[in-house]
Amino acid sequence: MNANPIVGHGTPLAAWQACPLLAQLPRIEVDRLVPTGARAVIVAPHPDDEVLGSGGLLQHLITLGRPVLLVAVTDGTASHPGSQRWPVARLGTERPLESAEALRRLGADTEQLSWLRVGLDDSQVPAARTQLQAFLQAHLQPDDVVFATWRHDGHCDHEAVGEASRAAAEAVGACCHEVPIWTWHWARPQDPRVPWQRARKIALSPAMVARKRHAAQAFTSQLEGDAAIGLAPVLPPDVLERLLQPFEVVFL
Repeated sequence: MNANPIVGHGTPLAAWQACPLLAQLPRIEVDRLVPTGARAVIVAPHPDDEVLGSGGLLQHLITLGRPVLLVAVTDGTASHPGSQRWPVARLGTERPLESAEALRRLGADTEQLSWLRVGLDDSQVPAARTQLQAFLQAHLQPDDVVFATWRHDGHCDHEAVGEASRAAAEAVGACCHEVPIWTWHWARPQDPRVPWQRARKIALSPAMVARKRHAAQAFTSQLEGDAAIGLAPVLPPDVLERLLQPFEVVFL
């Protein structure tokens, strides 16, 4: 996408809930997505993307006992530009801690989940895509199943992560699926720009949605803006609610 589509309030949750195409998407079981003996690799552009896009998937993986590698591409330090309440140095410390707390709330433990931080600059991932691909190739295994943000998700970092992850997975012979996150903001029901034919739903129980919501609340920095400079939260209620439906979508 050329222009930034992440503007305004986005598509209302009610519009997605009334969308027949979305309701009729075929479901897929996580034990089919990540079979016995495989490792799941979740590549998150920013701290919180792993929960917002895949918090339910993570819960399924934990229950199944699958090993999980989380790759945190940036520390999310560009979320509050110009803020004295949330300066870059504070964000660089707090956002990874928020991720750790969110993962704890999902039930992840250090024996099942390992975590790598790439340390790229927030909002500058496209310029470092080759570096990211090399990093991923060095850590991926042929039997991995990679989950990365969609290559056309609307945020430059999300798109670069999707491109680098797919290229790295292909290079080592791993499987790569894509996860829409900001797509739910700018897209419309039955939007032809979305690859619905590749979309599958992962069902989440009410308890799993509640746990995902609880985990999302750990991202305090993203739930707060900075009124002193007129900065709205990155995750206001309408954005968060769109990501807390009783399913998650992956593009195969």
